[in-house]
Formats: sequence, structure tokens, C-alpha cells
Amino acid sequence: MNICVFLSAADLHERYTAPARDFARLLGKAGHTLVWGGSDTGLMKVVADGVQEAGGRLVGVSVDFLAHKARPNADEMVVAGDLAERKALLLAKSDAVVVLVGGTGTLDEATEILELKKHGKHRKPVVLLNTAGFYDGLKTQFRRMEEEGFLPIPLADLVLFADDAQTALTHLEENIAAR
Repeated sequence: MNICVFLSAADLHERYTAPARDFARLLGKAGHTLVWGGSDTGLMKVVADGVQEAGGRLVGVSVDFLAHKARPNADEMVVAGDLAERKALLLAKSDAVVVLVGGTGTLDEATEILELKKHGKHRKPVVLLNTAGFYDGLKTQFRRMEEEGFLPIPLADLVLFADDAQTALTHLEENIAAR
């Protein structure tokens, strides 16, 4: 399975890097491919290292203004002209999406992927890995959106909030196998 992971390229505290590394190792050990933003810095590097060390493949999609930070030893690296093209390529190259901790770029990617899914533009499973409760506020907001009629499909059909790496990966594998 090709699993797109949206996440930060920042250097982060161990409370975020350790769970991300665990997820990466599970992904690699299971023989899956990481499809990610291609950067060889921060949390993106941690996840790429973990997948590669566990035997998984790396497919990066960088963007022209960040190409100098691209991982040199990825199995495949594409450089998009802009962020919109990058997001489209990441989605096109993946079977499923996992959102790890991140800033405004990660939130932008997550909400666009969810908006596309809401409108039936893709049926790929999406998981927000809620490391250390990072997405608790977003989860509350999405529940309110559902309760107040802002979501035309049930929240459970749109996204899974997972508290740990194994739950996230199991959900993806089961969802893909059921297709």
C-alpha cells in the first residue's frame, strides 16, 4: 500500500518524534511505501528514516522552493511546481492518507484532502494520528460540525482519529482490504 503522510518538517520534541518513528517502522515492516513531502529535515526525516530502516520504500513529492531540502536517497522523488500541484500528486500516488502532527501546511493538506473526500473526489481512508492529544481540539471542532449539520457525511466515514500507530495502520489495511 502507498501511504501518504502529511506532517511537519520541523525538529520536534521526543513526545512527537517517538510515536512518528513507531508508525514509520510499522509501515516499513509491513512492506508499505511512504509517500511524503520529500524533505530530509525534522519530523519528515524521522519518518523517512524509520520507513527506510524497516525495509519500506520512499516516494517523495517536493516543491520547487523546497527542493534543496529533498531527501537524496529516496526511491523516487518528484518536484512539483507549487503547493497545489504537490498536494494533487501526493494524493494521486497514494492509497491512503495519515496526518501526523504539523503546523499550518499540514492542516492545509489535511483539510483539503478531507474536503475532496467529502465531495466524493476520492474514497481513500484518512487517519489523523492524534499523538499526545495534538488533534483533540480539531476532533472537537469536527464533532461540532457534524452535530450542527456542516458535514454531509458522517464524521466516521470522513476520518478516523487514532491515538496510536498500530490503530492507524490496522484501520488503513482493513479499509483497503475491504475494497
